Amino acid sequence: MNRTHSRAAFQRTIASLAFAIATAISASAQVPNAEHVVLIGIDGLCPAGIRSVDPPNFKNLVREGASTMHARAVMPTSSSPNWASMIMGAGPEQHGVTSNDWQRNKFEIAPTDKGPEGIFPTIYGVLRAQRPHSVIGVFHDWDDYGRLVERNSCDTVEDANGPDDAMQRAIGFVRERKPTFTFVHLDHVDHAGHKSGWLSPEYLQAVEHADELIGQMRRAITDKGIADKTILLVTADHGGIKKGHGGNTMEEIEIPWIIAGPGVRRDHEITAPVNQYDTAATLAHIFGVKPPNSWIAKPVLDAFESAP
Repeated sequence: MNRTHSRAAFQRTIASLAFAIATAISASAQVPNAEHVVLIGIDGLCPAGIRSVDPPNFKNLVREGASTMHARAVMPTSSSPNWASMIMGAGPEQHGVTSNDWQRNKFEIAPTDKGPEGIFPTIYGVLRAQRPHSVIGVFHDWDDYGRLVERNSCDTVEDANGPDDAMQRAIGFVRERKPTFTFVHLDHVDHAGHKSGWLSPEYLQAVEHADELIGQMRRAITDKGIADKTILLVTADHGGIKKGHGGNTMEEIEIPWIIAGPGVRRDHEITAPVNQYDTAATLAHIFGVKPPNSWIAKPVLDAFESAP
């Protein structure tokens, strides 16, 4: 073999090694030491509710992580479009979930893209496809949340009986499986808003209870010995005003977005715009998976100590 051929062979070997290394890196988390993510979604939680009761676990998360009280829900400010946007990395214009009447076989706007289960691609399906050994669990307090999930991509999808049951099921899953991704949906704050009014004493009591449940999950993560490897993200689908939501007010569209854990900036107020669908892109960033081309979301890089 002459020098030219030898040099070409060497370059091909280096190129192959570089590709293998790049592939390995892309299949691992982009945020250092982030091996687990717990996303807690609190239905109907508004920033004013947190400020009004000064809850300890919310306060600790804000101090230990990055946060904004000015994240934006999508329009309409109702549950299904926003829960869908949170996990689908796009808005109703793309995923087609425009109201709580949406069903997989009953919709007004067809999705611009479809995942393996015939609905717009979710973070669950993206994570399963690119990191097939991931352990994924969903625990939801609202029955209709389950129809938005690519169920075949999850290890378990469980419809709970109230917020305490949802959190206890999720905690059991964390203790038994040390999952890659756990989603917990809590519905009681929204119920209190509809029944008694947003920022009513009953609503604020429900916010305090949500804070207690967050504390239970944090203790479980610590007891399991994975606190230094777990990112916790707490957010909401929408806010509310008087006894409802779905309209065009700031009280309805602004939501909290709080993230803490390895690689996350501490005691940092996020100044970059945060939209509902950016949660999905942020999860993809943490997990080191490539979002579908149909997603319009961007990861909230302002929340992290460093970006790749």
